[in-house]
Amino acid sequence: MSSYNDSYIGESEVFLDFQQRIADAAAVDRSVLVIGERGSGKEMAASRLHYLSKRWQKNLVTVNCAALAPSLIESELFGYEQGAFTGANKTRKGRFEEAQGGTLFLDEIGNIPMQVQEKILRVVEYGTYERVGSSVTHEADVRIIGATNADLKQMCREGKFKEDLLDRLSFEVVFIPPLRERGDDILLLANYFAQRMAMECGLDIPVFTEEVQQMLKSYSWPGNVRELKNTIERAVYRSKGDIISSIVLDPFSNPYTNEANDVPGGISNAGKVLEDEKTDMIKSDQAGKKEFSFDSLPLDSLDQTKDALEASFVQRALKQAQGNQREAAKLMKITYDQFRGLYRKHNKVNPS
Repeated sequence: MSSYNDSYIGESEVFLDFQQRIADAAAVDRSVLVIGERGSGKEMAASRLHYLSKRWQKNLVTVNCAALAPSLIESELFGYEQGAFTGANKTRKGRFEEAQGGTLFLDEIGNIPMQVQEKILRVVEYGTYERVGSSVTHEADVRIIGATNADLKQMCREGKFKEDLLDRLSFEVVFIPPLRERGDDILLLANYFAQRMAMECGLDIPVFTEEVQQMLKSYSWPGNVRELKNTIERAVYRSKGDIISSIVLDPFSNPYTNEANDVPGGISNAGKVLEDEKTDMIKSDQAGKKEFSFDSLPLDSLDQTKDALEASFVQRALKQAQGNQREAAKLMKITYDQFRGLYRKHNKVNPS
């Protein structure tokens, strides 16, 4: 189980700036929206906002809106009276009542139905609400923190989220930096997770090879800190010594896949970009004397060119290795896991 500090270890400038924004927002008693990718630590951000605020001695109540059926969210938030609906055998407090004087954290706030959003807007605007099945008005002194990875403005345009509620909740909007943007924080976190896992398994504290360190820093980490933690703990648990020389980024990679059938035809056409550039340049010179030069590429095409170069190398290596991915990895002088990562990245159809 992750500790509170897992997502809050870091020294990069982008991470320290994020920390400062959290501290600044915590001091002002207004609603805050936390935007972040999966595994980036949205709940940790909400906890920090609460415990750095003047409400820190009161309750921090968390509601995962994605884990509740839409029909249950209203009664979960506002409570209900006995007999309000089938199964309501007794009166029950809602999360707003439990969070009185403190903070209510609405995780995955984009999953809240429109009719419930209307009631939340009333709480934000007037500080009052009624339990389901009751006309008695209750006062609410609650700070709301919402979190999501969804585009709430787009949801408003599609009629799935109330613009008035978004306006009221977005006094401050804090974006959590994805792990891939945090530079050397990746290695800092990796060493932290490795040391903890080694202690848990009774092993010597491991050291990552230079190759593995570069692999960790170059991977995009779509699952962010949570994915990094799982990856490092898996590597430590599987290691035979105190040197970690390989990393499995995809635990679902099937070792029994028929590699000979993984032909290069599935590689996306990103690798054709460089070839197309060369062809266009040759055609543009009637004498056919011009050669391809990277100087001809637009300065804003760095990401596209890197992808194209990777895809081109993978395609060439597979062709030379006659479809054998392990042999292709050797030709490129990278690990098999690294090659598999590149193959999946540029393969439109996931390998079986």
